[in-house]
Amino acid sequence: MKMTKKHFFIILALVVTGFAVGIYLQDLQHQKSTEAAWQANRDNLARFNRIRSHTFQMNDENWYDIRDSIQQELDSFRILRFRKEMDSLNEVRE
Repeated sequence: MKMTKKHFFIILALVVTGFAVGIYLQDLQHQKSTEAAWQANRDNLARFNRIRSHTFQMNDENWYDIRDSIQQELDSFRILRFRKEMDSLNEVRE
């Protein structure tokens, strides 16, 4: 079968369309991941601000209670980070 000008343009149109669809789908995934990252940052910032407000409220009487509360918050940060890393590793393994 000879390669005519018509065949060339059909193949070229398919390749360009494929690239356009691929770029569009990649952009959609990028938007989703960016939104998720911004939401996580907002949540972490809110938690950090709560911890900071606890530290401003510390005095000799409530120091132990607030210290334990801050430690629990930091533990939950570590647990969430560990879960995220494990999910990422499990996705890579599959």
